[in-house]
Amino acid sequence: MSRPLRADAQRNRERLLEVAAQAFAHDGPQVSMDAVAKLAGVGIGTLYRHFPTREALVEAAYRKELARLCDAAPGLLDTMPPDQAVRAWMNLFTEYLTTKRGMADALRAVIASGGNPFAQSRDRLLGAVGTLLDAATAAGTVRADVRPEDVLVSLSGVSLATADPAQAEQAGRLLDLLMDGLRYRPPAT
Repeated sequence: MSRPLRADAQRNRERLLEVAAQAFAHDGPQVSMDAVAKLAGVGIGTLYRHFPTREALVEAAYRKELARLCDAAPGLLDTMPPDQAVRAWMNLFTEYLTTKRGMADALRAVIASGGNPFAQSRDRLLGAVGTLLDAATAAGTVRADVRPEDVLVSLSGVSLATADPAQAEQAGRLLDLLMDGLRYRPPAT
């Protein structure tokens, strides 16, 4: 049984994951472990104590980004109406896909080495979307026939179609259009 990390060690680990996700997303798999350690403000030994291989670091950084996205759903629901929480989460999802796209080569290296960073991704994402949609449906602001799988596919399509940062405005319009399609409209009488 492993002992919990000391507070400073936990901070170092979190900082390494944050910096690694940004570095891999921006520079791809060629970013050096030494560069990640320096950007995080720790020594290379500290990095290797937490992540003994590049693949371990890439996989942990990806999982951290996935957790950040999925764990945001309840907080959004606590701070805004459900339909607004759904729309805010859509923005977070497109940011997540941008990071994942930037990490693609690094993630392929993890897979080539026998890892599976995506093992629980779909279930976690469907759970987060389902939580948001259930709340919005209960509030009467989103149609009851909306399936989480369809929302994820639609969000992925928007993200792929607007991958260039210069298309951010268009991405926002497309997400608004998608959200408008999800809204519940009472039948005309």
